[in-house]
Amino acid sequence: MPLTPSDASGEPSAAAPHPASVPLALAIDVGGTKVESALVAADATVLPGTRHRAPTGAGTSSDGIADAVGRVIDATLAAAPPGAVIAGAGVGCAGPISVERGTVSPLNLHAWREFPLAELVRERSGLDQVVLRLDGLCILLAELWAGALQGCRNAMGMVVSTGIGGGLLLEGKLVSGRTGNAGHVGQIQLHTRADDSHGLDLSVTLEGIAAGPNIVAWAREHGFTGASGEDLAAAASTGDPLARAAIERSARAVGEGIASVCALVDLEAVAIGGGFSKVSPDYIDLVQAAVDEVAPLSTIPGVRVLPSALSGDGPLIGASGLIHHPHYLP
Repeated sequence: MPLTPSDASGEPSAAAPHPASVPLALAIDVGGTKVESALVAADATVLPGTRHRAPTGAGTSSDGIADAVGRVIDATLAAAPPGAVIAGAGVGCAGPISVERGTVSPLNLHAWREFPLAELVRERSGLDQVVLRLDGLCILLAELWAGALQGCRNAMGMVVSTGIGGGLLLEGKLVSGRTGNAGHVGQIQLHTRADDSHGLDLSVTLEGIAAGPNIVAWAREHGFTGASGEDLAAAASTGDPLARAAIERSARAVGEGIASVCALVDLEAVAIGGGFSKVSPDYIDLVQAAVDEVAPLSTIPGVRVLPSALSGDGPLIGASGLIHHPHYLP
């Protein structure tokens, strides 16, 4: 599998100098389609030339995924400025994870079950300090530190992409939960009525309804000929009613999920990132409208739904925040 140096847009990037006396964090993001790493400074700057990615994928073997992680770590460390001080490694990974054991069992990487990811990173990087957290929590930390949720005390960060994940901030502290898996908003159950259910109500997950591949599959079941979220976006931009219906279905489900979370923990804002959240210019507005419409409490329509302010940098910035801003961690 190829190793690719890139910036947030996926374009090749060039190295840049960095003061050797300023500590850096090795940031690693492990997801269902790729693993990515970079060096990130204490001001949330991803150092150009240090960002590398390699593909993963649901069909990749355990050794193949581990090799991809190792190779991006090697490439990132090799690109470090001369004399750089690296304080530690922050790792965000799809869940479930075990913070106590340092293991991961991502739903979208079937070959990894109880895989010792923290140990792998520690051995490959040579760094003593390795902090592993759920990827959704890292996204929240990024928005809290340098993005759309700065100044918030009760908020949620979300990603809507090939899957749906999230992280919670309550009373100014990130919430990990008993095992490190708090914030799995994509796995909450939504009560929905399927078109072909003959009046029977079905209970499904938010991710099962609203994530990119799943909403594309729904559209295809109803006659859509495209195969990806990009196809859906292109069709919707030309006025295709089915593509538009699919986008609205996804946004409404996300809004319903947010409203349910807000009823439980009384949030002030939610920031949404991820590739599918950009499927339509008004996707965030559609989510906001759904939150306001289905809100079971009169206080919930005051919750602000915001687009991520960090583009594709969020996961890596958040992972680095595990090292640069440990005071946010429980």
